[in-house]
Amino acid sequence: MSANSAPKTARPLSPHLQVYKPQITSAMSIFHRITGIALACGLPVFVAWLIFVAAGPKFYPIFTNPFNTVVGQILLFGWTFAFFYHFCCGIRHLLWDAGYGLSIKAVYTSGYLTIGLAVVGTASVWIKVYGLIP
Repeated sequence: MSANSAPKTARPLSPHLQVYKPQITSAMSIFHRITGIALACGLPVFVAWLIFVAAGPKFYPIFTNPFNTVVGQILLFGWTFAFFYHFCCGIRHLLWDAGYGLSIKAVYTSGYLTIGLAVVGTASVWIKVYGLIP
């Protein structure tokens, strides 16, 4: 009997979520893609906003009224966070491409820094929007 005749077990062909435990690096990579998709979905809304701004004060409230609702505010908040998170992750990836911060410790540090900066950036924009700071 040859060594190749042993019964084969059903093993996954590539790594997947059932094999590896979740890590900050994998979660951030997945979330970076999700925020990119969210920003792409928000781009037509941004373009529509520019069109309504250009149309003048008569038409601008037609666009802004839906965003004064709770759902509209949640969407704007989500797009704000997606922007800051995706921006910070992009800078992190540029640093990696340049060869900086590739050690495990630096990857985790930059990951937590990215999350923190995204939260601070989002909070600062929304604090300014609601007039809590001059």
